[in-house]
Amino acid sequence: MNAASLKLDALPEEFPIFPLAEALLLPGGRLPLNIFEPRYLALVEDALGQGRYFGMVQPDKRLPEGENGPGLYRTGCLGRINAFEETDDGRFLISLNGVIRFTIAEEVGMRHGYRRVRAGLAGFAADLSPVETAILPFPRQDLLDALHRYFAAAGVEANWEAIGEMDDVTLVTSLCMACPFSSEEKQALLEAWDISHRAEALRALLEIDAFDGGPGNGDTPKAS
Repeated sequence: MNAASLKLDALPEEFPIFPLAEALLLPGGRLPLNIFEPRYLALVEDALGQGRYFGMVQPDKRLPEGENGPGLYRTGCLGRINAFEETDDGRFLISLNGVIRFTIAEEVGMRHGYRRVRAGLAGFAADLSPVETAILPFPRQDLLDALHRYFAAAGVEANWEAIGEMDDVTLVTSLCMACPFSSEEKQALLEAWDISHRAEALRALLEIDAFDGGPGNGDTPKAS
């Protein structure tokens, strides 16, 4: 099932959330997750029985801790479990497809230790519409040049043949999710108005990080 085949009124307005710093899920993207904490194992089990949906959202370091955990950014992305595997040691390896962004209206009661929200989706209804594959508001080579400089500064070896075969939407979405940007930078990419604006923001971040000598050595993303 892909986002283009979904209708807004078929999506849940209340759902579990997985707060995870520096982890970005975008509409049309696919995020692999290794689930091992008991509360998030319960989240996945519950989601599998209820449409396979849960939301990804980042903690907001500017906000104080609340009774349910760290303060959160208000904008996240609803995902649907596309594939899963249960390992011999009790973990879940899942693939989460990005469906639509959401705005948190309020938190609702916790369940089995994980957090749940009531959220608005209507403001991001365009995320469900098919997107043209050529969306860059500037020459594609400009983005590739910025990416070359970024990877060179970071000492990263890239598969340029595979990158060259990606359409614009896949390229922008994949780079936004895969590059080790900060939580704040990833949130800005998530909140970009549309894929074209996201491409502009991505190019700017690549240029800035390349100029500064490559991405920083941030902490490993942690669940909250």
